[in-house]
Amino acid sequence: MTLLITHNSLLTTHNMKVAIYSRVIDFDHKEEIQAFFDSLSRQQIEPVIFYPFLEQLRHSSIQLPPGDIKVFHESNDLDYTIDCLISLGGDGTLLDTVTLVRNKNTPVLGINFGRLGFLASIGKEELQTAVAALVKRSFVIDPRALLHVDSNIPLFGETPYALNEFAIHKTDTSPMIKIHTYLNGEFLNTYWADGLIVATPTGSTGYSLSCNGPIVFPESGSFVITPVAPHNLNVRPIIVPDSNIVSFEVEGRTDHFICVLDSRKEIVEKNIQLAVKREKFNLNLVRLNENNFLQTLRTKLSWGLDKRN
Repeated sequence: MTLLITHNSLLTTHNMKVAIYSRVIDFDHKEEIQAFFDSLSRQQIEPVIFYPFLEQLRHSSIQLPPGDIKVFHESNDLDYTIDCLISLGGDGTLLDTVTLVRNKNTPVLGINFGRLGFLASIGKEELQTAVAALVKRSFVIDPRALLHVDSNIPLFGETPYALNEFAIHKTDTSPMIKIHTYLNGEFLNTYWADGLIVATPTGSTGYSLSCNGPIVFPESGSFVITPVAPHNLNVRPIIVPDSNIVSFEVEGRTDHFICVLDSRKEIVEKNIQLAVKREKFNLNLVRLNENNFLQTLRTKLSWGLDKRN
């Protein structure tokens, strides 16, 4: 389901304020980044810049808006006056924003300076178009489901949720592990594998896809359970409703395995109790048109480009 602008602050008439997050400056993109900040100034949009990124900008030749620039360091610095958080980078950069916006309902716009860009699907050549769309409020809010991890010991601090996937993995030097998997307490399967992925529909085009998982539309309301290098060749990915609680028990010859939540990981003991469910809140992605997911699939996967067409 897509929604026309639902973030309350976007409905007001005050000057727009946007937070800007990026990991690192790629100096091959200096012209585009400069054009981006110039466009913000022309539209009188106030930037609030992630402090480490601002420090990089100050040591570059990029001209920043005049005057004092507001900064943020962490999620608590972003209040409800922020109209939108803009991610400059690839999909990994946008995944970082999940831990910044949390449950604040702040829309996230991803500008793709990376490679594939399923999430940050707005190309850097569309920068000025994207800024103009923000000002005119002529965009679509695309709610994306998150998954939440519960365990009997604290994991992943204050942000035990992910946009793409939760994964269980053997450690680098250990043999494969056995992952007993349950749906709402009922036994599903024991996976003899290097690991197991539980992906959201958004994450179905990420790690799960590289392990032969299916592509699932964002509004499907499901989880994709995909084994990583399974020992049994008849074991295949399975799609289950995200109303299920997926729980695990892990066995292995070593005492530890790895838990991964998007790009974050923790090493845990094998006797830990783990369960995955749908998070209570969503991440709101900004899209510039109604057909963006289909466009992204065709563009990123080169569908329809066969010469026989």
